[in-house]
Amino acid sequence: MTEAPPQPPRTRRKRRPRAGRRTAWLLTAPAVVVMLAVGAYPVGYAIWLSLQRYDLRFPSQRGFVGLGNYAAVLGARVFWTDLGATAVITAIAVTAELVLGFAIALTLRRGLAGRRAVHAALLLPYGIITVVAAFAWQYAATPDLSFLSGRAWLGERWSSFAVVIATEVWKTTPLAALLLLAGLAAVPEELMDTAKMDGATAWQRFRRVMLPGIRPVLLVVLLYRTLDSVRVFDTVFIQTNGANGTETVSLLAYDQLAGRLNLGLGSAVSVLLFLLSAAIALGFVWVFRADLRELYRPRPVEPDEPDPEDVW
Repeated sequence: MTEAPPQPPRTRRKRRPRAGRRTAWLLTAPAVVVMLAVGAYPVGYAIWLSLQRYDLRFPSQRGFVGLGNYAAVLGARVFWTDLGATAVITAIAVTAELVLGFAIALTLRRGLAGRRAVHAALLLPYGIITVVAAFAWQYAATPDLSFLSGRAWLGERWSSFAVVIATEVWKTTPLAALLLLAGLAAVPEELMDTAKMDGATAWQRFRRVMLPGIRPVLLVVLLYRTLDSVRVFDTVFIQTNGANGTETVSLLAYDQLAGRLNLGLGSAVSVLLFLLSAAIALGFVWVFRADLRELYRPRPVEPDEPDPEDVW
């Protein structure tokens, strides 16, 4: 009978002294209270309002209706139409911002004369208030005020979408470009030169070397811009006010809360928009974790030197 190998002694995790834990709780308590006051309380109050029949025009009819407001919102055609408009603006605007931002980042990475001045000039559109940018593009799309075109771009549905999306892309593409430029700085030039010497084409260097190097930054930019575009409100409110089928979910919530004074239905729309944003954020975090797990996974060491022609 063979004896079992001796087990290594278990190391018990040292517990922090009670006085230290109390000090830690006291130090973090103000931040926790502020976070609950500015974050958890408004969300909880909106959820409570969404379960009520609460119309300020008819205060005597107030009462608990449970999920009745959610059923009314999800059964209304206008909600799905507005959700489709939000999806159109988000998909086209975020895609255009990433493509244009990446092109600008690659151009800046090659080195230009007066790089600091170029960076400052790029950030000017992002520094302009969204309302001001929306009014500027609205004037440019109005026949009597525009110096570019005599066409009434805000008079039709898809041309209205084009103006709204162009405003979003013009304002936020510079920020995406600078974030992607910071990600490109983490890709070593020596690695790109080695790949070029091994015979890799420009597309292969982009796909096999550059894109994996900036993938975490790219996901962060994609997450930030997607969440921001899903909640788009200012540009649509200024330029079309929801006309021509351009109303978004945020504008629908505003119309129910401030226009129709229906706090129950408006809060239900707001909670659904919050759940949509949370679902997008959790999905991106899941994708990001899988990407990190793949990047940090140990790879076996090849015994022989690989053939450069087989690498690409």
